[in-house]
Amino acid sequence: MSLLTRRLMCALALTLIAASVAAAQTKEVASFEVASIRPTPNSDVPPAPGAAGVHITKERVHFAYLSLRDYLSIAFEVPIQRISGPDWINSTRFDIAATFPGGATEKQFPQMMQSLLRDRFKLQSHMESRESPVFTLEVARGGLKISAVPFDLHKDAPVSVTSSGGPEGVTADLGQGASLVFTNTKFEARKVTMAILVGTLGRFMDRPILDQTKLGDARFDVTFPIAQEDYMPMLIRSAVNAGITLPPQAMALLDAPSMGSVEAGLKSLGLSLEARKAPLDLLVVDSIERMPTEN
Repeated sequence: MSLLTRRLMCALALTLIAASVAAAQTKEVASFEVASIRPTPNSDVPPAPGAAGVHITKERVHFAYLSLRDYLSIAFEVPIQRISGPDWINSTRFDIAATFPGGATEKQFPQMMQSLLRDRFKLQSHMESRESPVFTLEVARGGLKISAVPFDLHKDAPVSVTSSGGPEGVTADLGQGASLVFTNTKFEARKVTMAILVGTLGRFMDRPILDQTKLGDARFDVTFPIAQEDYMPMLIRSAVNAGITLPPQAMALLDAPSMGSVEAGLKSLGLSLEARKAPLDLLVVDSIERMPTEN
């Protein structure tokens, strides 16, 4: 596998980790009891399979190989392509281990992450609303053609979110029984909500996707084929959305349409993508330090 393809796989794997963690959180205010932040060793080298990820228990959370952009996405529950900040937040990576305060749950940590970023990285930011092009995911006129699958959410069980990539594609364990496989022949998401689905598919597009299906927390298996000509442009788009700089020859592949098989696949399941405009919240980073204060 070429270095470019390896980096594309790594970028997609990491953004899937950040997206799946952010999608599960609530807005409760709290701070970590203790937090250790260390620069990721050899962060310029794609990680070994399974080395990057998130592990959450009732007492602790551990992040490995995530960029500052990833942490901002988790903290403010904003997709990475809707974060405006200095370019270096894409490549500056840290490993974070933190302990929850007594009585807290893992679902409180978006606000904990905000406190951590403000305290240790001196983050100053604000939200802006801008009218932007979007896709909406909707139930097609003919009705949904897939059924919800049984899903037993164990709120107190540990959650591990990991992902790895290779020549055949990317595999992600999204935690709590949900998973994703993306290859040059198929897209296969198991036990995902529509919110998780749009957060994942939005990584491959030039605009965000909004969930308009009104299917709530129901879980579904979503599987459809990927055309060969769509695969590499989709990988490149995911890297661009992650803020990764790519050579001109790679960027040229984005000139051709690259989502035909996704739209056809969703249509076969009774779902449709509609191009619209909508106000979107954008996180603007006014200032942030490159290195955190001491542990």
